[in-house]
Amino acid sequence: MTSRQFTNGQYAARRLPPTAWAVLGLLSFPGERTGYELKKWADGSLRFFYWSPAISQIYAELRRLEALGYATSRRSGPEEPRAKRRYAISEAGRDALAEWADSPEAAGPPVLKHPLVLRIWLGHLAAPDRLRALIEEHLARTEAELKEVRAALARTEDDEQWAHPRIALRWSELRELAELELARAMLADLDRLAPPHGGEQGGEPDNHDGWPGP
Repeated sequence: MTSRQFTNGQYAARRLPPTAWAVLGLLSFPGERTGYELKKWADGSLRFFYWSPAISQIYAELRRLEALGYATSRRSGPEEPRAKRRYAISEAGRDALAEWADSPEAAGPPVLKHPLVLRIWLGHLAAPDRLRALIEEHLARTEAELKEVRAALARTEDDEQWAHPRIALRWSELRELAELELARAMLADLDRLAPPHGGEQGGEPDNHDGWPGP
């Protein structure tokens, strides 16, 4: 096998985007991995509490990290049927990642974009049955996601190197449970909006001044 490592000088840790740190974080656990293996791992863990980058973005970040000297790679030899490039974190990369992870800077607020809630917000333009169907689809999807989170959690049991990922996945489990509760509450809210005796819902609002704010 051949080996390579590129260095482009010294860069402050804060100049890298969060996705680069996420990819470097995947490399911080024992072993070498291909870009495809990193994508599979991100899909099975990282996406439950952050997001899973596209495979093209993973490879772009790997090239960036290698250019900075934060990662190394080696290409397989003729003993493997298909040539593969495996990546590992370098000592400089581990130091930079530790500096970023231990930084006193605030992590920042979570970014919330909930497509279902946006559709419910516009529910005055949709049929009630369609809104209910959207929520029920979301419930089924969330229940499936909860099963995947719990399967990922089970894979971390009895191994101390996964202690902190286990905390993150436990948070993900609780978030999925909360998502189920919130979605069921929306169904109940829709039921309370149902017009009595089969009458029609809606009509012109009494206040034409816009959003009912202060």
